[in-house]
Amino acid sequence: MVGLLVALLALALAFFALLDGWYLVRVPCAVLRARLLQPRVRDLLAEQSYSGRVLPSDLDLLLHMNNARYLREADVARAAHLTRCGVLGALRELGAHAVLAASCARYRRSLRLLEPFEVRTRLLGWDDRAFYLEARFVSLRDGFLCALLRSRQHVVGTSPDRVVQHLCKRRVEPPELPEDLQHWIAYNEASSQLLRAESGLSDTIKDQ
Repeated sequence: MVGLLVALLALALAFFALLDGWYLVRVPCAVLRARLLQPRVRDLLAEQSYSGRVLPSDLDLLLHMNNARYLREADVARAAHLTRCGVLGALRELGAHAVLAASCARYRRSLRLLEPFEVRTRLLGWDDRAFYLEARFVSLRDGFLCALLRSRQHVVGTSPDRVVQHLCKRRVEPPELPEDLQHWIAYNEASSQLLRAESGLSDTIKDQ
């Protein structure tokens, strides 16, 4: 029995020391919680909230949540969001998946130790290749919008239109994307063209 406990402890230590353990635990837990314990969200464009709190492990040398943690929390909230609105399930049924192809972040105010916050995620729209999502980090102390993240989820194996049609059982026109998001998409496309030119690749070869 003692040997088994030692082996399990060693396995747990190796899991967290060699792998990004908490991330590998949190994302599946968020997906399972969204699927089994929370109601389905029928409105694809509805905002959903995911609560969090700044822990000591989130801090940087200035004692506020470090920049990388915002991206991680947005990732967890996005997984829960796409599960509740059915997008992840539709992707699975269509034999497809989505990958993060681009993101940008604007930091407006620091989140401090033990400060409670919400990640408010919503789907802004889609085009022929990707879904575009927004994550707002809102302090629950005073409601201040501390950070704003935008992400491009590239769909592999099908198209966003087909995913939405599979969910809604009808053809749905995508909403008009916000003007600032359109500028960001244009910047990403210009950047892709420059990088393809630097690499000597044809314009027919697309980035994810």
